[in-house]
Amino acid sequence: MEKNPVFEISKLSYRYADSDSALKSINMVINKGESVAVLGANGSGKSTLLKLLDGLYFPTEGQIRAFNTIIDESTMKDKKFAREFHTRVGLVFQDPDVQLFLPTVWDEVAFAPLQLGMSKSLVTEKASTSLEMLGIYELKDRTPYHLSEGEKKKVALASILALDPEVWLLDEPTSSLDPRTQGWIIDFILELSEKGKTVVTATHDLEIPYVAARSCYVLGQDHEIMASGPSRGILDDQHVLAEANLIHRHRHFHKNMIHTHIHRHWD
Repeated sequence: MEKNPVFEISKLSYRYADSDSALKSINMVINKGESVAVLGANGSGKSTLLKLLDGLYFPTEGQIRAFNTIIDESTMKDKKFAREFHTRVGLVFQDPDVQLFLPTVWDEVAFAPLQLGMSKSLVTEKASTSLEMLGIYELKDRTPYHLSEGEKKKVALASILALDPEVWLLDEPTSSLDPRTQGWIIDFILELSEKGKTVVTATHDLEIPYVAARSCYVLGQDHEIMASGPSRGILDDQHVLAEANLIHRHRHFHKNMIHTHIHRHWD
């Protein structure tokens, strides 16, 4: 199959003001239609990477190309380009409270299409379809602040779904959710992949790459990529997962003996 890069990341580093590096020398290629997991423990730089891919941050060193265009401050200052870019690329934040800020669920889902100047009838169609697809149409008049974490996550997803972007960036999508909703989120990622969407999921939940991502990049606690390759191969490498603080050893006491073994949550 011919490769068609959506993102090409070359020698990317990012440093927050007056702090250590959040990312160091990142090289990565994400092709159209791929479902890719970026694995890493908390603080490894996963969220920062997604914000760079979404054009919210810009590299301190190196570069990002998206759709064969360098993404930097000058290109994102071009309102026409930025508008088209954010129609094609959607980011769902880890904490939905960061993303949701309007009085009702309907307002949240209709907001982006309205900002793009769509007609009122088209906005109504897109918002209604998105809410129905996610099974939350009955919440349309509710205040997002009063919803459960799972409901908030679905509203955040619906707000992106209303734009139907080519590329989905998902930051810890199963975090703080109950097991049933976690399973629903993984099924949603699979559905996006089946529709040919490009999906980049930043997570420390190893079930996501096991079930819903073909390839993985592993960010170490030194903020560099320490491994990459097919998901099953990465998930079978206990040394890499332990080094990245994605799995740990359990201790069991048997009379006068302590027994330890690797613990993996998707087993």
